[in-house]
Amino acid sequence: MRHPVSGNVEMPEKPQPLSGSGMDRAVVPSARKIFLRRAVRYGSPVAVVLLIWGGWHLAPASGSLSVKRDQLSVATVQSAPFLDYLPLRATVAPLHVTFINAVQGGEVTEAVAKDGVLVKKDDVLARLSNPQLQLDVTSREASIASQLGAVSAQRLTLQQTRTTEETQLAEARYNLLKARHELSIREQLRQQGFESDANVQSYSDEADYYAQRLKRLDAARTQDIQVADRQEKEIDQEGQRLRSNLEVVENSLGALTLRAPLDGRLTNFDLQPGQSLKAGDRIGQIDSEGQYRLDADIDEFYLGRVATGERAQADIGDVKIPLTVTRVHPQVTNGQFRAELTFDVPPPPGLRRGESIDIRITLGETHRALVLPNGAWLEASGGSSAFVVAGNGRSADRVTITSGRRNPEQAEITGGLHAGDQVIISSYNSYKNFNHLAIH
Repeated sequence: MRHPVSGNVEMPEKPQPLSGSGMDRAVVPSARKIFLRRAVRYGSPVAVVLLIWGGWHLAPASGSLSVKRDQLSVATVQSAPFLDYLPLRATVAPLHVTFINAVQGGEVTEAVAKDGVLVKKDDVLARLSNPQLQLDVTSREASIASQLGAVSAQRLTLQQTRTTEETQLAEARYNLLKARHELSIREQLRQQGFESDANVQSYSDEADYYAQRLKRLDAARTQDIQVADRQEKEIDQEGQRLRSNLEVVENSLGALTLRAPLDGRLTNFDLQPGQSLKAGDRIGQIDSEGQYRLDADIDEFYLGRVATGERAQADIGDVKIPLTVTRVHPQVTNGQFRAELTFDVPPPPGLRRGESIDIRITLGETHRALVLPNGAWLEASGGSSAFVVAGNGRSADRVTITSGRRNPEQAEITGGLHAGDQVIISSYNSYKNFNHLAIH
């Protein structure tokens, strides 16, 4: 059953549809959003331009290389005293070395001396045996003795001949004297009438005969003396030669006993019993004891600067000892040559062969010069070029330079650089094909 609705009751209004103007209210954007939209719209082209510009300026040009600053070592060209010296590590060596060689081959029967000991001249070092040599020596001694006997016989014959000639001369003089004396008596008797002329003439003829005989014997003896003197000289020479040969033969046996040729320290001696040696084999050496020199191997860069007569100094303990370069070997081996130095004063006691000593060779007087630190930069360039850093520190260019003398700390610059220039002194091995470096 429906109830009637009274007239004064208000019914709810029917909803009205919204018009378009009511729904589309304007929303105002914030300033931040506006900025971002404009930045995206107009900033992208600008960023591209900036990237292109930056890349063009930062990318290395042709013939240049980009390097990091922390990979470089830089030094300033300075005007400073240049110390012209060369520090080295030298090795102690004996001043005099005498090598010992086997004169005769053989088998070692006894090694008397020991390596490293002090020996005196003629000390026995070792003994060898060589049965074949002993047989040969015996045979040669017998042959030489026989020849010496023949030489002695020849000398005896000459002496006998000389004695015979002297006897004949003496007899001839005596006979002549006797004949003349008898002739004188006969002439006196003839004058007294007791002797005939014919008889006196016979005595005169006899005296003339002995006079002529004496003359012939004397002339023959003069010639014989000349011949005999020549023969005697030849005989003496032959005898001397044979005696010399005999001495050599005897010494060949003596050479089986190896002896020290002089006083000193025996080194490199390592003979063992039963060891076989050939003639000429080196068996060791004698080093002068208490007399030393120093051997130094030097970089070939200094070959033209180190010469005999250069002064040097050795630091041994707390003592500085003067030295002199006495010999330079010009042969270069593995980029080095060798120099020998001797002590100007007696060396300190206790030095040992092979010991290493710090030395310093003076190459010239100290003088003021443009210098850079000696280092790896010189190896690749050889001191003919260097990278000079620009004032802003952002680049470096290779310039041609000339360098002079060097010591371990300094390199003398003789052209191409000025005091205050900033130069890269680290290794150039990575830059050797480039002339410009971009530093970042």
